[in-house]
Amino acid sequence: MEILGIDIGGSGIKGGLVNMETGAMITERYRIPTPESRSPNDMADVVAQIVKHFDYHGPVGCGFPSVIKKGICYSEGNLHLDWVGLNVEELFRKATGQPFTVVNDADAAGYAVMNYGMGKDQKGLVIMITVGTGLGSGAFWNGELLPNFELGQIPYKKYDKIESWAASSAKEREGLTFKKWGKRFNKFLYFVELIVAPDLIIIGGGASKDWNEFKNQIKIKTPVIPALLENTAGIIGAAAAARH
Repeated sequence: MEILGIDIGGSGIKGGLVNMETGAMITERYRIPTPESRSPNDMADVVAQIVKHFDYHGPVGCGFPSVIKKGICYSEGNLHLDWVGLNVEELFRKATGQPFTVVNDADAAGYAVMNYGMGKDQKGLVIMITVGTGLGSGAFWNGELLPNFELGQIPYKKYDKIESWAASSAKEREGLTFKKWGKRFNKFLYFVELIVAPDLIIIGGGASKDWNEFKNQIKIKTPVIPALLENTAGIIGAAAAARH
């Protein structure tokens, strides 16, 4: 069975077809930059372009960078305020003509890692952190998802949320070295460890492919490992969410 997964991020919207039995991508990842407006209609147009690119008909899974409950967006995250209160599943269904399952993006990446990657068969509390424009987080207890576990929204100093200070976007915006940025990210992980005391933390998103550049800055006691699926986890997990 093949399902189209779409991963929506603050800088890019990516899609690909996924084999649901193996969790493997069976196409190249197709990426379109996120519209500067980050508004619902503009982003829905990009989602429609991705569906058309694959000439796909059927259920679509989508990871979305915000709190999602029953398809409805409850926070704008790094997007436009107009997303709040919007039924994202209905918007994308109307734009594409295909049925959509929309989940939080870190939850989607977690689906992939827990079903096909490093988190498979892991017990206890596993936290998946996706590092990109923001800091997404997904929580799993004995493999079962605890949805919308948005640890990147923790307030920090003068910032409205810690992801504004410790996400990859902060590294790029401020021209930080991996060493300096890694210390910031370690501070975020320290708070995660303090608040929820996880058994394992898995790092995904675009930063996972740079793990060796900053791993020496990670000093917390909880085991921290990179997601080997790297930045395809969001696509694979979104497809898995649609299947489930």
